[in-house]
Amino acid sequence: MTAPTSSIVAVIGAGLMGHGIALVMARAGHQVEICDPVTESRDTLHQRVTDSLTAIGVDRSEIPQIISRISVHSNIKAAVGNAEFVFEAAPEKLPLKQQLFAEIEQHAPADCILASNTSVIQISLIMENLETKHRALGTHWWNPPHMIPLVEVIRTKWTDDAAMQAMTALLDGAGKTPVTVEKDVPGFIGNRLQHALWREAISLVENGICDAQAVDTVIKASFGRRLAVLGPLENADLVGTDLTLDIHENVLFDLESRKGPSPYLEQLVADGRLGMKSGEGFRTWTDEEANQLRGKIPAYLSEVSKLLNK
Repeated sequence: MTAPTSSIVAVIGAGLMGHGIALVMARAGHQVEICDPVTESRDTLHQRVTDSLTAIGVDRSEIPQIISRISVHSNIKAAVGNAEFVFEAAPEKLPLKQQLFAEIEQHAPADCILASNTSVIQISLIMENLETKHRALGTHWWNPPHMIPLVEVIRTKWTDDAAMQAMTALLDGAGKTPVTVEKDVPGFIGNRLQHALWREAISLVENGICDAQAVDTVIKASFGRRLAVLGPLENADLVGTDLTLDIHENVLFDLESRKGPSPYLEQLVADGRLGMKSGEGFRTWTDEEANQLRGKIPAYLSEVSKLLNK
């Protein structure tokens, strides 16, 4: 199982994640077969891919050729029938993903590699009912998938080395930054780190130490600025593991360590304070403020990519 220069790649789901995965694969020269049961998602797919390509600065003259590599289908059988790789990008619902892979396994070629895109669900749970679990793995793409380089490639206890290697080669060849997750744990690497930070951030607000705006300002105006070039363990080595140990001895005992969600967060949801979509969450948001922040994200990611040349 090695990734050829040009492969047939099936994408199950044409939403936000699916369209971005399809874009990346088509831009890398692969034939993409994408399917979605929703008519609107299928009908708007090519235009959404075009808009995303334009937003990241792809030359307009190249876009028609990229779009020509993406075929849209209404059913799984048509999409995966000749596929060498399958990326499932359905909503984060375990029964739905299990149902989809039962159908994918029925129609995909025997040597096709099967990948589920999920943020936190253990891949073993998604794939446990398959007969060909050796070729199944996880790929956690980050949103937006066509702008964030990282893809976590998750191995289950059944996954063959050859499948892992072929997927890593495919992603690397498409310009992504694949990282192997050797044990299938909830949240993998990135979301375990991210939500450890979120847990402490919520706790600071919950305990009246500061307000939500202060938390976000501290992160964005301090260590957040260097994270793109200095990871936490690089930073620990930079300052010295001895200093890191001294700091941990004086602060870790006081950090939030509850096992479940914050009661403060649970109350926000119970009260209908759902964030930007309801106008209030940890902070209040006008439509203008929310749209302004949403617009900053792709612009910032584009500039960071240029700066880091990745």
